[in-house]
Amino acid sequence: MESSFIGNLDEWIKMQKNLLSTIKDMEKREESVEQDRLDLILASRVAFQHMMRTLKAFDQWLQDPMIIKHMPREMLEDVKRTSWSLLEQLLELDVRHTSQAKELITKLGKEGKLDPLIWSKPPVEDQPTQTRRGTFTTM
Repeated sequence: MESSFIGNLDEWIKMQKNLLSTIKDMEKREESVEQDRLDLILASRVAFQHMMRTLKAFDQWLQDPMIIKHMPREMLEDVKRTSWSLLEQLLELDVRHTSQAKELITKLGKEGKLDPLIWSKPPVEDQPTQTRRGTFTTM
């Protein structure tokens, strides 16, 4: 069992290193090429998919008694410190992006420039606040 466990860890590390290398290579190539909106959306979605997969695996990792029984405090402090830093960055991105989107949609709604195939009625700024992002209505 121990050898297969170690083998799985080796495979995970190799896969993550390969992905990291690929992402770094892509970043270098993207510097010289202007991406269109679809490229930007696809790149962001790929990043989010990999982050969610890695976060889920990390969460499972921290629930595994074989791991947490032997993990030293320093490693746990590193995980906590880094995960909180990532969370802070993600929340800042979310607040910034959602605020900008709200302002843009409100502005376009007032100007009558929202696509009627997506928006059945213009958004109203005075509506009660929702506890989560709303969905777009489509026909």
